Amino acid sequence: MSDARHGAAETAPAISGRASRPGPAETDEILTAVGEVVYEWTIADDTVHWGANAPEVFGVTSPEAIGSGRAFAMLLDPANLTSRHDAVLNGTSGDQGEGVAYEIQYTLMPDGAGSARRLIVEDTGRWYADGSGRPGRACGVVRVINERHEREQRLAFLSRYDDLTGYFNRQHLLVTLGEALNNAKRLRTSIAFMIVAVDNFRAINEAYGFETADLVFAAAARRIKTQLRDGDAIGRYSGNKLGILLMNCDDDDMHAAAERFHAAIRNGVITAEESSVAVTVSIGGVGLPRYGRTVNEVLARAQESLHRARARGNGRFVAYAPSPSRQARRRGNAALSSEMVAAIETKRLRLFFQPVVDIATRVPKFHEGLLRLEHANGTFAPATDFIELCEQLGLIRLIDNYTLDRTLETLEATPAARLSLNVSGETVGDAEWLSRLAAAVARRPDLAGRLIVEITETAVIRNLEEASHFIATIHDLGCPVAIDDFGAGFSSFRHLRTLDVDMVKIAGAFIENLPRSPDDQAFVKALTELARTFDIEIVAEWVQDEEAAALLAGFGVHMLQGALTGMASPQWSLTAPRIAAPARKAG
Repeated sequence: MSDARHGAAETAPAISGRASRPGPAETDEILTAVGEVVYEWTIADDTVHWGANAPEVFGVTSPEAIGSGRAFAMLLDPANLTSRHDAVLNGTSGDQGEGVAYEIQYTLMPDGAGSARRLIVEDTGRWYADGSGRPGRACGVVRVINERHEREQRLAFLSRYDDLTGYFNRQHLLVTLGEALNNAKRLRTSIAFMIVAVDNFRAINEAYGFETADLVFAAAARRIKTQLRDGDAIGRYSGNKLGILLMNCDDDDMHAAAERFHAAIRNGVITAEESSVAVTVSIGGVGLPRYGRTVNEVLARAQESLHRARARGNGRFVAYAPSPSRQARRRGNAALSSEMVAAIETKRLRLFFQPVVDIATRVPKFHEGLLRLEHANGTFAPATDFIELCEQLGLIRLIDNYTLDRTLETLEATPAARLSLNVSGETVGDAEWLSRLAAAVARRPDLAGRLIVEITETAVIRNLEEASHFIATIHDLGCPVAIDDFGAGFSSFRHLRTLDVDMVKIAGAFIENLPRSPDDQAFVKALTELARTFDIEIVAEWVQDEEAAALLAGFGVHMLQGALTGMASPQWSLTAPRIAAPARKAG
């Protein structure tokens, strides 16, 4: 036994100034702490000499209980694929004088066959030949690796399965989808892929907390799993979405499956911890390979169908069907998206300036900076042609940063200018945009009083607390704040009470037909009276004629903006030329 247990210690040189090498008893304690036992197996008489710590590590009565190879083999799990006996006696390598190394793993049942307690062990050693060249003895170390084995098993599980639901993770789900799609194309069969999303999942998170929301999602997944057939597959596609692969499934089968899934979810509340939650799901599906030849194409069309289902309301199902008009619109969107990115890089987005004038003197009080896209042919497109798409594609923050930079450049180059610029709802919560403005004001403090920041009422409605913080930060920098499209949200009275704004711009939709609409007159008058109560400046947008201007003056409006007093122009001017031909929308 000295070969395995003490060989390394006996040959290691002494190190000056350090403690002496541990003795046998101390070595046993160290080995026990790490779950290791040394052994020497004499094959001729089948005797195994174990380290003194073997009973403690294995949990057996004494070393004699495992004192022979046969006795030790009696404690092995029958399901093991290999054993030390196989590694030593059935190997194909020969001993060339230095022994033959082996390393195996197997399961030990120290309490006997059929017992519940199991030890996963790693057996590492070297056997040496006798005079005939056959294995004569083996020396090695057995290490208990239950914890390591569990970690490895856990990692192996997570490589294919989702931790929350126990079903396929996204990666394995998509691999399975790819294989099924290839088989369906080869065998000319029909399959379907669905994306199932829990409706209002964000609201569930906010109302009950993330842990409860996860439990609700897992419970919904289990209910849907009960409705699948043998051969179908389910996995977690993303946070609140499941991916379902239905084999041998035509269009009728897909619709029937969707109804089963809906019924399984809506028939009874889901109980999670101490909460009971009523849940619905939206489903988008696509028939394959008819409407999807690649995994990416399948995912895009299933997501599109899910989006259309959600647009119809909660608890709906939509199956993908080709639409020439939708495809044409997508191509147009893609082209416009590329043009917008290129326009930002080449500065083909231009600021036009529309005067906002005093209602009595018609002298400009400030100009609103309005973005225009310059096409290659020299024409300009208004922001209404591209802003909504930029919001959908996530480009709006780039647009807002670009607009801020161009506005600040104009203010720096034109000391007499006073400008306003619009920011989107996304920018209201953007710390980077505020940092850009703060840096500019720190460099040029005079800019603050000449810059008015406009946010729409719909942006305020989206997150009142966030909007309040944004307005307070803008004020701290010294800039006034205006609410644009005031009245459009139909919650204006409450907002004026809670938000510390300097100016409101009454939505043009209430102004364009003002002389001919008693309802609009009553509404605008009420908004004006309210704003004046809070000592807030009032601008009326889309003013097209003197008749409307006269009504607005009577209501107490302070400023006008629109075709009557000047359209947007690429040149900033202190004067406000009158435009003879009125336009529907000045901005």
